[in-house]
Amino acid sequence: MIVGVPRESYPGERRVALVPAVIPGLLKVGLQIIVESGAGTEAGYPDAEYSARGAQILPERAAVFGTANVIVQVLCPGSNDRTGNEDIPLLRQGQMLIGFLRPLGSIETIQAIASQGVSSFAVELMPRTTRAQSMDALSSMATICGYKAVILAANALPRLFPMLTTAAGTITPARVLVIGAGVAGLQAIATARRLGAVTSAYDLRPAAKEQVQSLGGRFVELPVEVKDAEDARGYARAQDEAFYQRQRELLGRVVAESDIVITAAVVPGKKSPVLVTSEMVEHMAPGSVIVDLASERGGNCELTRPGLRVVKHGVTLIGWFNLASSVPYHASQMYARNLSAFLLHIVKDGKAQLDRNDDIVRDTLLTHGGNVVNARVREFFALPAIPTDARGDGQ
Repeated sequence: MIVGVPRESYPGERRVALVPAVIPGLLKVGLQIIVESGAGTEAGYPDAEYSARGAQILPERAAVFGTANVIVQVLCPGSNDRTGNEDIPLLRQGQMLIGFLRPLGSIETIQAIASQGVSSFAVELMPRTTRAQSMDALSSMATICGYKAVILAANALPRLFPMLTTAAGTITPARVLVIGAGVAGLQAIATARRLGAVTSAYDLRPAAKEQVQSLGGRFVELPVEVKDAEDARGYARAQDEAFYQRQRELLGRVVAESDIVITAAVVPGKKSPVLVTSEMVEHMAPGSVIVDLASERGGNCELTRPGLRVVKHGVTLIGWFNLASSVPYHASQMYARNLSAFLLHIVKDGKAQLDRNDDIVRDTLLTHGGNVVNARVREFFALPAIPTDARGDGQ
């Protein structure tokens, strides 16, 4: 089997799907690796490093797609909504595609991939189990986003983070509030604490309290009833508007007392819930900062402008997304380890063995045999059942 690594085409994307360090392990199981020239350059991995580790460099993108049995990308068509569709005609019958595909985004794009006869795997659907932990690319990228959010906030805040005792007197520490204590939120807490800030966090999932406290953060508890706080995969469930209204009322005071608010409350496949209103922003001190990690899906702050940094009521709001790409060296390293672990899981004796009884394969397999086969995705888009004779043999 030949694994192809094309250069990422999304504007500003600097990551690469595989880094040189993982290539020897893939070669050992009988895989060959081909890389589009320059694919790793912006992440800090020149062509010479790939060649030294046993990969073949090809000068043309079309040659990578035309030669490889497996295409691995960071942003595949679907997650790359700018230039990703240009790659779909390059895909062919029986090929495998692995990467971020945004399976709950555009059903038209997913169906276009399926129509090419491609077996595609969406890494964001990886089950959150012990077996799959080494393959969890979503958590890897969320970790980087949580770290980067604090760095961006610290750079924009006209205050210092730590408490300092100086000849000019004592400087009090910055106060950071993290809303949404998932992977990104927890990393934001840990990073803010390392920089010396007094850090608090809120999450509607009761289980998050212990995790927040283990990192040295104070858990904000609100007297509001939560129904079915999380799903079977550990993600927060969307609540009704009455819940969010009450939550906003109670959070208002905590937000007003914070120098920095980092929001990371995302519900997969849905618009981000608005947790910070314009009125709440008005009550924050001038110079305060909000970093909205949910901006790509509308944002947790009512005033967030996706992709932009704006100032409203004297508060800086940062709505940048794709933050992992701003740390491309380590983001690529982490992502490549996730992908190589997945490849090693499904490749036996140099061939892909797609056991549909394996939850890792079953949950991530998005398209196969010309159909959208993922049960969760079909349910989300209310697609009719697949005829038994069209399901394919799982290979």
